[in-house]
Amino acid sequence: MAKKNAPEASPVALFEQSLEELEQLVEKMEHGEMSLEDSLAAYERGVGLYRQCQSALEQAELRVRLLSDPEQPDNAETFAPLPDAD
Repeated sequence: MAKKNAPEASPVALFEQSLEELEQLVEKMEHGEMSLEDSLAAYERGVGLYRQCQSALEQAELRVRLLSDPEQPDNAETFAPLPDAD
């Protein structure tokens, strides 16, 4: 039986999830109660989460620039609206 793909989360939701997980990792690491191996694994995961967040912010910045370009009045129709943050 084939697996059904889960619906993709919005870029905003992915950013928020990544940021929340990153903040939790930082908090754990700041307490200093992790082993060296666990700290290294958490740091590696944190770098990945940071990169995801940075990429999402860069995409949002590009979108804002495209939408606010006065020489491209049809840009507003190019993008689907972001879902409401519930």
